[in-house]
Amino acid sequence: MKFGTKVIHAGIEPDPSSGAIMTPIFQTSTYVQDAPGKHKGYEYARTQNPTRSALEKNLAALENGTDAICFGSGLAAMDAVLKLLEPGDEIVSTNDLYGGSYRLMTKIYGKFGIKSHFVGMDSIKDLEKAINENTKLIWIETPTNPMLNIVDIRKICKLAQDKGIMTCVDNTFASPYLQNPLDMGADIVLHSATKYLGGHSDVVHGAVIVKSSELAEELRFIQNAAGGVPGPQDCFLILRGIKTLHLRVQRSCDNAKKVAKFLQSHPKVDNVYYPGLKTHPNHKIAKKQMKDFGGMVSFDIVGGNLRDANKVLKGTTLFSLAESLGGVESLIGHPASMTHASIPKKDRLKIGLTDSLIRLSVGVEDVDDLIQDLEEALRNI
Repeated sequence: MKFGTKVIHAGIEPDPSSGAIMTPIFQTSTYVQDAPGKHKGYEYARTQNPTRSALEKNLAALENGTDAICFGSGLAAMDAVLKLLEPGDEIVSTNDLYGGSYRLMTKIYGKFGIKSHFVGMDSIKDLEKAINENTKLIWIETPTNPMLNIVDIRKICKLAQDKGIMTCVDNTFASPYLQNPLDMGADIVLHSATKYLGGHSDVVHGAVIVKSSELAEELRFIQNAAGGVPGPQDCFLILRGIKTLHLRVQRSCDNAKKVAKFLQSHPKVDNVYYPGLKTHPNHKIAKKQMKDFGGMVSFDIVGGNLRDANKVLKGTTLFSLAESLGGVESLIGHPASMTHASIPKKDRLKIGLTDSLIRLSVGVEDVDDLIQDLEEALRNI
């Protein structure tokens, strides 16, 4: 079954009681049993829910995994992965990653004796230097947030396998439409389903997908024991969004390429970060492991002036100033004060995340209108 068919049909069957083609929202907290322990596969809604089960089957198929486990948010999904670790274990992570991920690793799990190291993963030598006998997890984000670096998933997963280290790839920016890390050797794939999977900026959700029954069992235990589960309405909305995932993401990719080229040629724009540009240092890796280059673009204003960046951020009409990404509408954001404010400034600057960096989530509008909107905003400088 090809991807465009999977998004609509994988794991989805008409409701047997009514024939409804859309998966029903099973809005219930518990299920009646015929006798103690004798039930229809569902006991309590924290543990199982038919709407959630349908979504988990669908997500597993999209990432070519055996199981998917859903959570109330992307960070709740990440929290479950980190709960696989024990005090004294260590994590090696990309040094360019979502601020919330950095915060969870350092501020929460750091207190429990789990140490995190942050390195640029474009250098295998730097990665190997950071690995020691306590390293139990390599955390990969690619494309990275917000600098749009590309990490060679196959190469790093091979290194991890040779050393007996678990790998998790945050695939939120790419979505299953553009890349499938499990096929490249990853143990776990994570999504903030709030973004491209949902696609309509109306739900918060998270998921992990695995290919190991042992990992699936551990994560399901954590899901039930810790209780960070999504409600059935949220699962329904993600299922609804997934049906158009391939169409939306491809349109965003097509638009982002044109937006990136426009910005690259603009005299008031300095660095443009987009893996689809041939000038991007990881362009060849992106071309090798991704179907297309995504809908996210970041750029700097000439001179790195925060006041000028603010003029652009406040000057758009179609690009709405807001956190998040991956919706049908285009968004513009300021990572240093929004999504990455929890990362110390000195660490942000090390990876090129300046105070004037602007991040775009390019939506599915007419691209000519989007470019005109950016052109008018840049005139404010």
